[in-house]
Amino acid sequence: MTYVLDTNIITAILKGNDQVIKKAQKVIIEGGDIFINGISYYEIKRGLLAVNATAKLKTFDLLCKEFGLILLDTQSVFDEAAAIYAALKQKGNLIGDADILIASATKIRNYTLVSDNTRHFERVEGLRFENWLK
Repeated sequence: MTYVLDTNIITAILKGNDQVIKKAQKVIIEGGDIFINGISYYEIKRGLLAVNATAKLKTFDLLCKEFGLILLDTQSVFDEAAAIYAALKQKGNLIGDADILIASATKIRNYTLVSDNTRHFERVEGLRFENWLK
């Protein structure tokens, strides 16, 4: 199985959350893959730079090397994002653009998103997600 981490899960790892760290280790031991999505990379990096958290920046850089990044790198990511936006808008259930882009990049690859923000992501039809904090 392949997982994509949302910002709140990466933050939990950086804060030393044993439950999330053990789950990530289990996935790796069992031969699964874990990625960080590009938007979460940006959100974490900008936050750490803004408060000059040099130790956590080093840890984050190591985490990114270990897991790798999922980028918004194809037209199909944006096509899927537009379709998700339209479907949610028609239902009156919009979520933020960042979450839509995270969902689309995960969904088109048929990966599983790991997030504590299930309230938003459960609105995206066909998106697989788990919450490693619960």
